[in-house]
Formats: sequence, structure tokens, C-alpha cells
Amino acid sequence: MRINEAIRIPKVFLIDENGTQLGEMLTSEALLLAKEQMLDLVEVSPKAVPPVCRIMDYGKHLYQQSKQIRVAKAKQKKVEIKGVRIGLRTDSHDLEFKKTQSDKFLKQGDKVKIDIVLKGREKAHQDLARKNLQDFVAGITTPYKIEDPIKRFPGGFNVTIAPAEIKE
Repeated sequence: MRINEAIRIPKVFLIDENGTQLGEMLTSEALLLAKEQMLDLVEVSPKAVPPVCRIMDYGKHLYQQSKQIRVAKAKQKKVEIKGVRIGLRTDSHDLEFKKTQSDKFLKQGDKVKIDIVLKGREKAHQDLARKNLQDFVAGITTPYKIEDPIKRFPGGFNVTIAPAEIKE
């Protein structure tokens, strides 16, 4: 935004601090009006013909904008991606524990990336690994949606799930 003397267009459309439209006038006259009220002349719509300028306290305007940005940032929900790793030979008790962990993460609103890691000769049994991963995901009790389907990566397979939106 250009303010005060940085506005070099000969004519502008002026709006005062209350929002009243004062119409087209010379930029020098608009600057005098702003100075009389001890405020700034701010160009709000430079692409209009003639450009629209407003009389306002520019410092106060910048403060209000930064305040709005801070409030919007505070309201944003930060979603984390939690990771759960299982193996082809992971015991049933450990699988149950990891399912409860996944449920807990989903209830907190986090996404969960589940990896099944294949080591050595286990890589020859990719069909078994894919089935184990599908069974693990099917055993999660919290409502979820699959965000990324099961994909192959060099060490095994992974899938990303996110909490399902509950509409009330």
C-alpha cells in the first residue's frame, strides 16, 4: 500500500475515516485533508480508475491487520502425523498395543502413518506383509478414513489414515 507522498497519481477517489465517499479530487487536496485531521492518506484500491484512497490512521490499520492474523493463527488446528511401525513377525500382544496407540492418536485428531517393515528374506513375502497391514488397519476401532492407500516403499509397505469427520 502506498501512503501519503508516495501516491503520485494526480487525481484520486477519496473516502474519509468514517467511510463517507467524498468523490474525485486532486491528490494534493486529499493530502491536505488528511494532514488537517492528523491522519494518513492510504491507497486502498490502486487498480481502480481513478485509484481509491482512504483517510485513516495507517499505524492503527497495520496493528489491526496483525492482530487478525494472530487470532487466525491461534484458531488453526495443527495436525501431526504420528507413526506406528510393525513387522511381519510382530506378536499379537504387541499388535494390540499398537492398535490402541493408533486409536489414541486418531481420537486426539492426529493422522497415523502405519509402516510394516520387511527385513532380509521377509521381502520375498510381500503378499503376506500387505495382508498383515490390511488386517491391522481393519482392527482399529476408532472411525477413520484412509488418506493414502497402501503403498510400497523400499523397506516394506505403509498406509496413512486420518480421523473421520463426525457431522452433528
